[in-house]
Amino acid sequence: MGILISLIVLSLLVFFHELGHFSAARFFGVRVEVFSIGFGKKLYSRTIGDTQWSFSLIPLGGYVKMKGQDDSDPTKKSFDGDSYNTKQPWQKIIILLAGPFANFLLAFVLYLIIAFAGVPKIVADIGEISPDTPAFTAKLQKGDKIISINNQPILYWEDIGKSIENNSGAINIEIKRSGETLVVPLTPKNIVDKNIFGDEVKRKIIGIKPLGTQTVIYLNPIEALEYAINQTKNATLLITKGVEKLITGAVPSDQVGGVVSIVDITSKASNDGFVTLLFFAALISVNLGVLNLLPIPALDGGHIMFNLYEMITKKAPSDAVLYKLTLVGWGLLIGLMFLGLYNDINRLLG
Repeated sequence: MGILISLIVLSLLVFFHELGHFSAARFFGVRVEVFSIGFGKKLYSRTIGDTQWSFSLIPLGGYVKMKGQDDSDPTKKSFDGDSYNTKQPWQKIIILLAGPFANFLLAFVLYLIIAFAGVPKIVADIGEISPDTPAFTAKLQKGDKIISINNQPILYWEDIGKSIENNSGAINIEIKRSGETLVVPLTPKNIVDKNIFGDEVKRKIIGIKPLGTQTVIYLNPIEALEYAINQTKNATLLITKGVEKLITGAVPSDQVGGVVSIVDITSKASNDGFVTLLFFAALISVNLGVLNLLPIPALDGGHIMFNLYEMITKKAPSDAVLYKLTLVGWGLLIGLMFLGLYNDINRLLG
């Protein structure tokens, strides 16, 4: 069941991406010949207007086929009035940007739904206390509830780290223990740690881990909008940073995941509840938006680069150059796909 849900989620994310391209293309009068969810043999298709809407055998992506635009052979062009090729470069750039924009917009909407459905937060109850740390020396105990740090109220676990970083020197931690309120002084320890990308970062710790108790908070419309905007922005920055680290080699290639990883993670997320599934769906949607903007021929970002070149030079790239660069782009994409699949298989085999 989880795999079926994950395939449906992935198909919906692809659908919204392609719907962005479709809507912008139709706005500028470009005929869309095919709108397909999936690749390969068509399992079901129906023609509505000028467009054939299809579900294809391999549900791991999708595409819109515009008149005069063919990623498999960019030399196949049409110069009819309703063709993609006859549009101005700026119009084509908007059509290309519309797909990734739809993914970012969808992520924003998903985060907005989460905000209204209830945002899960970990409460500030202490669980594990690490030995030889300030918390251990100060005799903090499992089950202690942190109320404030230096008179700054602490509502959730995420507030603790922010408060510690914002204070210098010794701090006073107000806790509640067995119905009694206590103030515990201690001095955070400075350490050099690694972030999720393996970069060394300096941070302060007191040596505690959360008990894991969760609560759900409900946001008003203004707070929900702010939450959705921030989450979308943070997810975009996180994925962009990850791609940058991968390109520069700071993140090893064995960390690249493929469709199997996406399906597996989404499947597990669906088992953890509706809100968790929405979190992962939003993150994957942002991921699709960012990756499609990479300047690789055959991706939206590559086509945008070609059109920017035409806008600057007032001359379109030659068909021969387009064809060769597109082949290189497909080679890169296929190589990344196989790398992701190889890593997925290795992870599944342990």
